[in-house]
Amino acid sequence: MASPLSSIRGLLFDKDGTLLRYDESWGPVNREAACIAAAGGGPEVEERLLLACGMDPVTGKTKADSLFAAGTAAQIAAGFVAAGSPREVGSLTVELDDLFVRASDFSVAVTDLGAYFGRLKARGFLLGVASSDNERSIRETARRFGFLDHLDYIAGYDSGFGCKPEPGMVLGFCRLTGLQPSEVAVIGDNNHDLHMAAAADAGLKVAVLTGTGSVASLEAAADHVLADIIGLETLLPERMPA
Repeated sequence: MASPLSSIRGLLFDKDGTLLRYDESWGPVNREAACIAAAGGGPEVEERLLLACGMDPVTGKTKADSLFAAGTAAQIAAGFVAAGSPREVGSLTVELDDLFVRASDFSVAVTDLGAYFGRLKARGFLLGVASSDNERSIRETARRFGFLDHLDYIAGYDSGFGCKPEPGMVLGFCRLTGLQPSEVAVIGDNNHDLHMAAAADAGLKVAVLTGTGSVASLEAAADHVLADIIGLETLLPERMPA
């Protein structure tokens, strides 16, 4: 059962598809990742790898809860190799991590994230980002869009808190901030985010539609489904800084 909205003190956001519009930000990156994994194998191999990890090479759309939508670089690399990439998972993971850090330069934000996080911080919320991407990429995205200084917590798949949908990233946020899980809202665009929240007994599970998920794919696991993160500002009651 969701906690009363008035009890929420911490907001833990997913990154891709939540703070960033997924298809605009990650469509070109996924194609480049498949090209790297194909290792010169040509368009047929690249298309096979894209499909295996959840992206339609024609439409550019990515499936909800697919490897591209919710996986770590290591999981995506393993998916590529299983689908026929001649690369080795370890070295491919390193290259994908580097690609994903550079990708922040081309990301499309849902809104002015610096102003958005500034408003939430001014209302007294503790703020974090928990992503299946690597921590360097999260920090680079936060730096580029001007909200790094507003964050109390950052967790990537390589930060030592485990991976989604395990509860570790939420519990790490709680340990660092002193919050109880019931005081935390998790906001994401995939069921991995919502299932992570449920596993940690988070107080509120909020889904947004700026990623790969849909109302149909998200509503069963979410307490609220919003068009985007902007709706969170009116969903949550006003809080004053402590």
